Amino acid sequence: MAERTAAPEAVEAALALLAPRRLVVLGGAGLSTDSGIPDYRGPVAEGRPPRPTPMTYGDFVSGSAARQRYWARSHLGWARMRRADPNPGHRAVAAIDPELLITQNVDGLHEAAGTRRMVALHGRIADVVCLDCRATSPRAALQERMAAANPDWAERHGSVLVRPDGDVDLEDTSDFVVPPCEACGGVLKPDVVFFGENVPAARVERCFAAVDALRPDDGALLAVGTSLTVMSGFRFVRRAVRGDVPVVVVNRGATRGDELATYALDVGCSGFLDALDARRREVRARDAGARVG
Repeated sequence: MAERTAAPEAVEAALALLAPRRLVVLGGAGLSTDSGIPDYRGPVAEGRPPRPTPMTYGDFVSGSAARQRYWARSHLGWARMRRADPNPGHRAVAAIDPELLITQNVDGLHEAAGTRRMVALHGRIADVVCLDCRATSPRAALQERMAAANPDWAERHGSVLVRPDGDVDLEDTSDFVVPPCEACGGVLKPDVVFFGENVPAARVERCFAAVDALRPDDGALLAVGTSLTVMSGFRFVRRAVRGDVPVVVVNRGATRGDELATYALDVGCSGFLDALDARRREVRARDAGARVG
């Protein structure tokens, strides 16, 4: 079991391990907190309410009241989330250009930062799917329809606190109007994997293939900004360990993967990723110089 630490010598050792290797990066909500998007399991800022248990798929399909509650709160939260910009951590991941980024986030900020090879494991909050006809559509279009159907909603609830994944701290949603699917009149759902849903098999297989392609002598898995609490992401750590591939975990607070990690670092995501990007640039420059010489 790796000892969770912020010691500079441990950070240096982890950077030295990762810098020359082919990487698969597994990212979580901690990567987006510097963009103003709260996570589910990190430290709660003073003055903020405790984080709620997220809505499950079973809750969402249980009836119209649950969907009304979800969409009323999401309508406010997503309006703020969509204005978030990629932070230095997102940009560093894009510059590092891993063999594959497996992101558990749904905010689309890695795409906005320019990451080339990635799997959005849990989907994207910017898309909407109909549970009846399976038609997909842009969330922005639904946002406009909800605003038209609820013309004073944003003004009446402008001071509510943002929660993770575009949710907000709001209890009374009984008068919110939820538009149906324009194609068939069916039930609309964000095209993301809710708790209680399965990640599509094709996404999982692509991620497993990337991890399996890593070799113990020149590959590594970097898990950053994730507590690895849910099996959805933790399974890739276990897969790497079974292949004797080194695993580095970077997160504020303990994670489920600490006992499997080569290094478990209690440091900030953006700072570590910036340092790793700089170190990898040094390695490339050194290797290019050696080839020329």
